[in-house]
Amino acid sequence: MADAVRVVRKLRYTFSSGRTRSYEWRIAQLKQVWKLVDENEDQIIEALSEDIGKPPFESFFAEISLTKDSCKVAIKQLKSWMAPEKVSTTLTVFPSKAEILPEPLGAALIISAWNYPLLLSMDPVIGAIAAGNVIVLKPSEVAPATSSLLATLIPQYLDDDAIRVVEGSVAETTSLLEQKWDKIFYTGSGKIGRIVMAAAAKHLTPVTLELGGKCPVIVDPTVDLEVTARRIVAGKWGCNNGQACIAPDYIITPESFAPKLIDALKNTLEKFYGQDPIQSADLSRIVNSSHFVRLTRLLDDPKVSDKVIYGGQRDEKRLIIAPTLVLDAPMDSLIMIEEIFGPLLTIITVQKMEEALEVVSSFSKPLAAYVFTKNKKFERQVVASVSAGGMLVNDTALHVTNHHLPFGGVGESGVGSYHGKFSFEAFSHKKAVLYRGFMGDLMARYPPYTTRKQKIVRCLLSGDFLGLLYAILGWNSK
Repeated sequence: MADAVRVVRKLRYTFSSGRTRSYEWRIAQLKQVWKLVDENEDQIIEALSEDIGKPPFESFFAEISLTKDSCKVAIKQLKSWMAPEKVSTTLTVFPSKAEILPEPLGAALIISAWNYPLLLSMDPVIGAIAAGNVIVLKPSEVAPATSSLLATLIPQYLDDDAIRVVEGSVAETTSLLEQKWDKIFYTGSGKIGRIVMAAAAKHLTPVTLELGGKCPVIVDPTVDLEVTARRIVAGKWGCNNGQACIAPDYIITPESFAPKLIDALKNTLEKFYGQDPIQSADLSRIVNSSHFVRLTRLLDDPKVSDKVIYGGQRDEKRLIIAPTLVLDAPMDSLIMIEEIFGPLLTIITVQKMEEALEVVSSFSKPLAAYVFTKNKKFERQVVASVSAGGMLVNDTALHVTNHHLPFGGVGESGVGSYHGKFSFEAFSHKKAVLYRGFMGDLMARYPPYTTRKQKIVRCLLSGDFLGLLYAILGWNSK
């Protein structure tokens, strides 16, 4: 508790000095973030491998390159993001000019997740720096190697008076949440998200919550089967072996088309990971034994165990579970109730495609939703009717790489969004500023409120300029 108080006090002293508000400080820190990642790529890959067995290609593509790209965008666009936005004024305040000025919120707490421990730490840090805030980063203790590496590197590269790393577990996180913050950014489960939001409410602190949910994949029979299978497999098992908030959770497809889709998925899985996938070097392991037990419980559910049509192999010692397909698991089974967050993928069959929308709507709003189709009418129907944090047509997961799109949830899948300029805005307040001189004072706004003054104000506000002229001249408009 005392440590958290001291850290926040020191950060607020730095913020009150005004140092972090300048363009020069922000751009220098952003360049240092890029340098940190670039110069320590090998160490980062090693830490990610130690934490989750992440393949080097995934580490580079999904964490290192995306973090560096986020830096590049912020460095390139920072001046335009910081610039006041000129807006129109109204006749009521004539003569005047107006603008919207983005200003830093102040002290930001960023609580990161374990599945992408570099990206989900540094991406929001980049946004908070760009916006001019002081920051505490709390990396996930479930990824201890990456947490330790960030705690070592960040003081070496970034301003230690303004950007701090606090390691630890529940006790340290609880202590941090007890402090007053100007912004809390949390990535993780809905269960912890509720705790974070409750803590923030005590101080009326704004939050961004990046959570999850059961992400659906709707597949109709018009698709290119081979491409569809590749993209589903890449988005599911190529994302931390399914341990990603945007990974497909279940597929919905017509019963008549399901056998073709299942065969395509099986063939693709064997091409990618071999006939003995638990030996593949291209699959991440399950992060720890508790998550391994949780996923095993989903598979061993009596309602599901006889529905496994592919995979299911597991190695508890090495914390590996093979890519697994489950067909038509009952809707009241654990695998259909809980978010899977692992290498299990369920397939739900329907009689006609319209039923797919009913299935999706029976779940909470997901962080991501996917549809594969060549039918433009059906595509428009899905995009218009399915509520999700984000949606991708004819692919999976890649929408998060487009910094022009906001990334965030809706409903139980999250609050707020970030990426690119949206990260800057997540840590900024849009301050409304109206400028007036000392000329053009409308005396009708001041007491005493005579009948003539009331007529002038009424005509002015309603846009009755002829009536306004009559009222000023003292004529009867009738």
